[in-house]
Amino acid sequence: MSELQSPALRYLEDRWDAQLAATLDEPELLRYRSNLLGSDLRITNFGGGNTSSKLTEIDPLTGEPTQVLWVKGSGGDLGSIKRAGFATVYLSKLLAFERSYRGVQFEDEIVSLYPMAAFRANPVAASIDTPLHGFLPFPHVDHLHPDWGIALAAAANGKQKMEEFNATFGHKLAWVPWQRPGFELAMMLRKAVEETPGCDGIVLGGHGIFTWGNTQRESYLNTITIIDQLGQFLNDHLLKLGAGLFGGQIVSVRENRTDLAAQILPFLRGQLSQARRVIGSFTDKEDVLGFVNSADARALAWLGTSCPDHFIRTKIRPMFVPWAEAECVDALKTNILSALATYREDYKSYYQAHALPESPALRDPSPTVVLVPGLGMFSFGKNKTESRITGEFYTNAIHVMEGASGLGFGAPVVNSGDHVPQAGPAAPSSAFSVYSNYVALPPSEAFRIEYWALEEAKIRRQPPEKELSRKVAVIVGGGSGIGREVARLAAERGAHVFVADRDTTGAQATVASLSKIVPSEFLGWAPVDIRDRATIRQALNAAIAAFGGIDILVNTAALFPSSPDGVISDAMWATTLEINVTANYLLTDEAAQILKTQNLETSVVLTSSANAVVPKRGSEAYDVSKAALSHLVRELAVGLSPKIRVNGISPATVVKGSTMFPRDRVRASLTKYAIPFDESLSDDELRNLLAAFYAKRTLTHQPIDPTDCAEAILFLAGDKSRCTTGHLIPVDGGLIEAQLR
Repeated sequence: MSELQSPALRYLEDRWDAQLAATLDEPELLRYRSNLLGSDLRITNFGGGNTSSKLTEIDPLTGEPTQVLWVKGSGGDLGSIKRAGFATVYLSKLLAFERSYRGVQFEDEIVSLYPMAAFRANPVAASIDTPLHGFLPFPHVDHLHPDWGIALAAAANGKQKMEEFNATFGHKLAWVPWQRPGFELAMMLRKAVEETPGCDGIVLGGHGIFTWGNTQRESYLNTITIIDQLGQFLNDHLLKLGAGLFGGQIVSVRENRTDLAAQILPFLRGQLSQARRVIGSFTDKEDVLGFVNSADARALAWLGTSCPDHFIRTKIRPMFVPWAEAECVDALKTNILSALATYREDYKSYYQAHALPESPALRDPSPTVVLVPGLGMFSFGKNKTESRITGEFYTNAIHVMEGASGLGFGAPVVNSGDHVPQAGPAAPSSAFSVYSNYVALPPSEAFRIEYWALEEAKIRRQPPEKELSRKVAVIVGGGSGIGREVARLAAERGAHVFVADRDTTGAQATVASLSKIVPSEFLGWAPVDIRDRATIRQALNAAIAAFGGIDILVNTAALFPSSPDGVISDAMWATTLEINVTANYLLTDEAAQILKTQNLETSVVLTSSANAVVPKRGSEAYDVSKAALSHLVRELAVGLSPKIRVNGISPATVVKGSTMFPRDRVRASLTKYAIPFDESLSDDELRNLLAAFYAKRTLTHQPIDPTDCAEAILFLAGDKSRCTTGHLIPVDGGLIEAQLR
């Protein structure tokens, strides 16, 4: 069979590699097709959509050929799915479930039967969309949620425009009214195909589209062709609408919106984190600003989203916060508090109006998306990935409302309560709200998905969160030594880690190493000079821009003065106290303003030294500075209470990985203590000799490792020490000289 040729596309690309595809078996072709479709957010959103193939396999029980439905497993993502991510079920058994089906009110019963139909006892959970693919009589099926497709599906004149699209591009798409995904919708799809001769796709009212093909390649081409043509169709309509989109722009873009976002994010995050902490994202992309600054933004935002994949993350609607052009940041904060109180009450009312005795308990009534005119969109989630994706999903929703509005240009106005094509057995026309030709999902149907027992089960299948999940840790001095270990352990324990260091090469190296164990978007870095408030502020604002706020501040940066002749100059003395004492004050003082704005329980951990209580010859500047720092910890704990805890650690000499122990200093110390060494030894080998000497002076005879210090720091930073503040933990191996007396 000759290779199908790439179609003429205006927006999308045919990314199929025929040579690569020729090397793949059918399951791998399904995986490949899925990855290609999921690689473009214009085709489908993260975690959204399903793909499937009906393949002939040898039944291990009978040895006979049998049809097996391969379909994306529950919770999978098309862009990243692997072969092992597909559920496999006997097609004959899946179709046979129709005999057990008692009607739409009992369709969830069928889901419990899916494991019984698993082929080769595949443990991957079959999604609720499985029967939708099984009952369609085509070998390969794609169910996707492209913005252009949902815009048609969510238009008040969507069915009429679908017929116009069919005539324009020579298709035979069929329309199916809104129905929650499940067994009932599967049979509606089958019926639509049977009643539409030559049907080559389906538009699901308020939901998305189905396309298919006889081969993997044909299915892929049909899908990208129809989606691209939908884009052409919608954009031709939008050109006619022009500047009138969303009723026109009524608010100007704030020129300093990035700085304003950094000011408001910690406050907003703090308000939304009263139940559980969230990580924030901000976007001021052109399409977002075009929406939030428009005349119709508030009304459309209130209607909520349409596609089920959207509002599972964005909730039924975002929170729109009015902000006049003449108002300041303080006024915006007041407006946020007012809008948030109203949002939470409305959300509770929404839950109470639709909850059944068996419904899951009320979840956090706070919004996950916040829209501010002139500024942009803030989105929140349990981690950076979720907060980013939530924002992307609402951006998808904006595109849907944009497309639906465009399709209504020049058409008779449809009002809420009028007949809409999305109406059907699941919900009458009176349940749907319409604004500017956009049809939102009825709240009752939104609730049936948001609080669906099957969605609740999916949430419960997620792995438990880690000790520092949902927290943002800023590690100053994280480019080396103790700071690097703190960053590593914090990342492993679930924190979002932001490294700030004067040594930018070291900071970048730390982040690069951590990106091998956690997602790179959980990490960030910035240069900082802790003697300078301006650069401190810039670094902290960079952490806010990355994650929305700060929960943990750690500083391990310090200076041990030295000179070739052992004499410490007045300038060196002053620099030592500036870096080891004053800079810690400046850093904490700048961070405290942010932490107070959040109004959450947060933690600061500073690094003192055993030298703070052990007087020695030749290290007076360092020892005095650390003694002052130890008392600064206690002073800050008093001044920043009750929400901000301030603690510290007092390690004995940490040689390993420390920038305070360059080769020359190590050699000098070895010579001072008459420890023999060979010049051919590496830097680390020399450090090990010195560390072993220091260890002999302690009760445990253990060299102090950066990890030992990092463990103590994160204990003080975390919730396990929630009642501890103004305290310094010795990490000195039992150094008798450092015991207070």
